[in-house]
Amino acid sequence: MGKSDSEKPVVGVDLGGTKVLAGVVAPNGQILATVKRATKPEGGPAVVVERVLKSVREAVKAAGLEPDDILALGSGAPGPLDPDSGVVLHTPNMPGWDNVPLAKMLGDALNVPAFIANDVDLGTLGEFALGAGQGHQHVVGIFVGTGIGGGLILNGELWQGWRRAAAEIGHTIVLADGPYCGCGNRGCLEAVASRTAIERDIQAGIKAGRESVIPELLKADDKGRLTSGALVEALRRGDTLVAEVLGRVQFYLGLGIASAVNFVDPEMVILGGGVVEAFGDEFLEPIRRVAYQNFINKRGARDVKIVPASLGDNAALLGAAVYARQRLERIRK
Repeated sequence: MGKSDSEKPVVGVDLGGTKVLAGVVAPNGQILATVKRATKPEGGPAVVVERVLKSVREAVKAAGLEPDDILALGSGAPGPLDPDSGVVLHTPNMPGWDNVPLAKMLGDALNVPAFIANDVDLGTLGEFALGAGQGHQHVVGIFVGTGIGGGLILNGELWQGWRRAAAEIGHTIVLADGPYCGCGNRGCLEAVASRTAIERDIQAGIKAGRESVIPELLKADDKGRLTSGALVEALRRGDTLVAEVLGRVQFYLGLGIASAVNFVDPEMVILGGGVVEAFGDEFLEPIRRVAYQNFINKRGARDVKIVPASLGDNAALLGAAVYARQRLERIRK
């Protein structure tokens, strides 16, 4: 006798500009198997989709399952997209991704219902359903990496907005006439508090003659990248330039959180992404202090929890699995 839909696992995919992470997820949220590989976006959409499909098939096999055992698939994708039609409209960091019917391509190849959504929306949904946000109904997610993305849960539901472009907190302007952002505006939170902004400001300080251990750490890294680990090491070694830059980042993240809280009044703000995860909870205390100081409603301010994400790299994968199950249930009602 076959399993009912409520007993079948789903596949979650976190598709980004550098990596593909696919996982088979049981109905209780347990990850049964994962497969990760490089995205290789320079090959264009067809090559990337083939790499996603290969990862999914390998993950299903690693879980000891057959393709027919999978109920549905959910995938995150960066950039503007239409979750209703399953089309990626444009992805700046992946060439050739204009109006790509990603959900159809994945669903047809695997013969399962497939759904897509913004990757940070799914990271927030994952944390809400299975991570730090469990037990809360109104949650803001903010993920700090190369850029800064956001997600919003209202009344226990992922809120995507009228044009499916809600919660772009990285493009809240926190510094009028500040640095240019990749979006073309100036002074966005992403332009002053992302890892890209951190790297820009540290390099500018070094160029201006400031002492720093960063050049030494970059030399030791094969790829010469300013990783979150390098920032942690620089702080540990008392690097004043890095401490100063990160202090500004904490200040602006606090302002961004205060703006979000003043606007939607959530129970919880979850901070995730590589930068936050590398430093841990002690990095959050100055952010909390600035945020609470700038809440318009000071009464019970600290009842609004500002917490680190708990799912790490699996947040978007798990959120994609939750999203696929939810979408399928709605279709079948």
